[in-house]
Amino acid sequence: MRCDVELKPIKTRLDYRAALKLAEKLWDAPEGSADADRLDVLTLLIQNYESKHHAIADPDPIEFLRGVMEQRGLSRKDLEPYIGSRARVAEILNRVRPLTLDMIRRLSQELGLPAEVLVRRYELTNAA
Repeated sequence: MRCDVELKPIKTRLDYRAALKLAEKLWDAPEGSADADRLDVLTLLIQNYESKHHAIADPDPIEFLRGVMEQRGLSRKDLEPYIGSRARVAEILNRVRPLTLDMIRRLSQELGLPAEVLVRRYELTNAA
């Protein structure tokens, strides 16, 4: 399939929808073909539009950690090697204490979690 559509910046929602349809048509283009190159450029244009108009905020570190625990079937006890005692894990997950740099490093290295998410600031509770 040869597609001779001119690629241009995506400025409107209508342009965006048309770009998505074109990407779908080009999806199975043979690698190394002109259509595959068009698809590469088109996906960059789509990504640029989406980042400006449909940006997703970075997750809160504690909500992210809870989500990872749920996805991987991890318990609070499973976090003890990375965070500390049972009480310390509870303090972190209950937002009484912040994650320390050492905790973030261990979580990142041992569980493969992105440190850039874990270092974000988040609200703590007033409980001590």
